[in-house]
Amino acid sequence: MMGETEQASLEIILPPSLRQTQLEEMAEATGSQAAKSETLPNRGNWKGRFDFLLSCVGYAIGLGNVWRFPYLCGKNGGGAFLIPYFLTLIFAGIPLFLLETALGQYTSIGGLGVWKLAPMFKGVGLAAVILSFWLNTYYIVIIAWAIYYLFSSFKSELPWQSCDNEWNTKMCFSNYSMLDTSNMTSAVTEFWERNVHQITSGLDEPGSIRWPLAGTLALSWLLVYFSIWKGVEWTGKVVYFSATYPYFMLIILFFRGVTLPGAKEGILFYITPNFNKLSNSQVWLDAATQIFFSYGLGLGSLIALGSYNMFHNNVYRDCLIVCSINSCTSIFAGLVIFSVIGFMSHITKKPINELASSGPGLAFLAYPQAVTQLRPPALWSILFFSMLLMLGLDSQFCTVEGFITALMDEYPHRLRTHKKLFIAVMCIISYLIGLCNITQGGLYVFKLFDYYSASGMTLLFLVFFETISISWFYGVNKFYRNIEEMIGYRPCIWWKLCWVYFTPIVVLGVFLFSAVEMTPLTLGNYVYPKWGQGIGWFMALSSMVFIPGYTAYMFFTTKGTFTQRLQMMTQPRQGIIIHNNGLKSNPSPNSGYADATV
Repeated sequence: MMGETEQASLEIILPPSLRQTQLEEMAEATGSQAAKSETLPNRGNWKGRFDFLLSCVGYAIGLGNVWRFPYLCGKNGGGAFLIPYFLTLIFAGIPLFLLETALGQYTSIGGLGVWKLAPMFKGVGLAAVILSFWLNTYYIVIIAWAIYYLFSSFKSELPWQSCDNEWNTKMCFSNYSMLDTSNMTSAVTEFWERNVHQITSGLDEPGSIRWPLAGTLALSWLLVYFSIWKGVEWTGKVVYFSATYPYFMLIILFFRGVTLPGAKEGILFYITPNFNKLSNSQVWLDAATQIFFSYGLGLGSLIALGSYNMFHNNVYRDCLIVCSINSCTSIFAGLVIFSVIGFMSHITKKPINELASSGPGLAFLAYPQAVTQLRPPALWSILFFSMLLMLGLDSQFCTVEGFITALMDEYPHRLRTHKKLFIAVMCIISYLIGLCNITQGGLYVFKLFDYYSASGMTLLFLVFFETISISWFYGVNKFYRNIEEMIGYRPCIWWKLCWVYFTPIVVLGVFLFSAVEMTPLTLGNYVYPKWGQGIGWFMALSSMVFIPGYTAYMFFTTKGTFTQRLQMMTQPRQGIIIHNNGLKSNPSPNSGYADATV
């Protein structure tokens, strides 16, 4: 009994006692809302035609498009990697993106309130809130690093361009055409390790706070705060700049990159297909995880962004546009990155596969090394790190917006009237927690957050239950009718098949494979101690436990027989005639039950 696959549905006849309980709850909610609606501030809507579209583009297109996808593509068979990538996109990425944005638009409420559709799965919303909170505290650290590098670029000579600085060692080198550098350290690496971080030897040596990074982290949070403090009407204006600026920079960097010697070899390495790689299961896992993480699924942010749409906005069209832009941007960014890596291969005489790296290694080591060979180096460094800043910033403030929206819509009378203060308090709390990532040992803490708290199995676990809660329990046919009510027509049957069968299978498969292939966390040659991994698992379970935990809590606190409890837990509590200020009760006792899945 997984979900509706035909138009016909089964009506659930509630026992008189439960029906009376529902009527009393709905009457109480209606009376309470009517009494307070006069003083409750409007939650707002997108005002401009492209506000929602650009917000989704800015949110989904982030650092992963620039520093992870190109590396995975080059590592996993070049053009052949696009086969598992686009298959995962079609079977899971786009269906989940559409599901979340459509949920938000139909209910006009944040990531906690939407689970009135399937009450026993409210734990999914709680898990998403915890997960997004962890993500907010450490993802912004990357923006702080980018700002630090950006400020360091406003000099006649880049500080990582030579070995004449106080932090450099005798083993430093800046001549990248040297053939034997096996016992030496590049000037770029020494700047990253000895100046930016002053890195210690392990997690058990946190060291002191790096105050320059504390300053750039504070500046990052100020940028986030002033991007969302006035509500979505203001945020809709901000994204017109923050979402489009990276594209101008990518185009400029592309035309500079393709004119460099060695660029052709780098691009060919990136796009030439090696179909033999497709026999490696790790290639398929990399493709799937890239889709789930780069599209920002499962965090509740897409639900929040969609909730500010007008009811009849064509969310289906917007979803397809954003997903197309996202994947095309990833491919285009790969051309930019590998043209520069090909150039560095030409300079250093090293194979391209040795120079290609992912994550911070690409953004703060490989590319800074490359800009030292360009003229003028400061200009290209400013362009690159300003692009990184904007890529990270709009992803960050949209995630924070999703977190804030979920809580304010859950407690509107307590929080919405004090929105600016509430956002400021949450930014300060997140800043203080994030300070542990910018101590001298903060890089080890950052890796711990990244590996456990808001990615990997944690996110996949959440997304699986998010999918089945709507398609199996709320009812996929009912959800299709909801979408038809909004956009005026039904999408093709493909998305229904994905939500009921294909997407849960893909997510569950990747989750299980990730669990089997999971290895102890490392950073370079450093292996994290058992107690460090224990802290990581605590962060992971701090969100995951809410999904089964809330289901158990609801079962034991709901009155009635076993069957009655299940009916109360799986059926929508309120009708969905919603707008501007959240859910409003529908007085019909049978609405919401007519085509529920059992």
